[in-house]
Amino acid sequence: MFKNKLVNIMIVLLLAITLIGTVTVIIINKVNVKPASGEPTIDEIIKTSVDVPEITTNLKNGDYIKISYKIQTSSDDAKAELEKRDFQVKNLIIQQLAQMQSDQLKEKDSISKLENTLKEKLNGIMQDGKVEKVYTTSFILQ
Repeated sequence: MFKNKLVNIMIVLLLAITLIGTVTVIIINKVNVKPASGEPTIDEIIKTSVDVPEITTNLKNGDYIKISYKIQTSSDDAKAELEKRDFQVKNLIIQQLAQMQSDQLKEKDSISKLENTLKEKLNGIMQDGKVEKVYTTSFILQ
């Protein structure tokens, strides 16, 4: 009879220790989780971004431009899709630039307006995710 009590006490103690350990691990994990700010880290941005190599094309008024981009997508699937659509990306960029005059590109906020226009047009062709942001990485107007 004494052995049964001892075994029961040991089982209860082991269960209590296990329960305390589990609760401690859960609390530590909850405390250490950083709040989701909604903004991706730079590593996440780079991981889901596609580089568009330098494109040289004529503008509407006969001047020409050399320009390159980094395009941030919403996911790895979107990145993979955008990489496959590289010819469409280049085509949209060239079409957009061919409609512009060099004076338009010299105006205040012209680069950000162009980036937003390209973002909208690219999202029009995307199926597996979306373009989050278009960054101009080089820009030479002649």
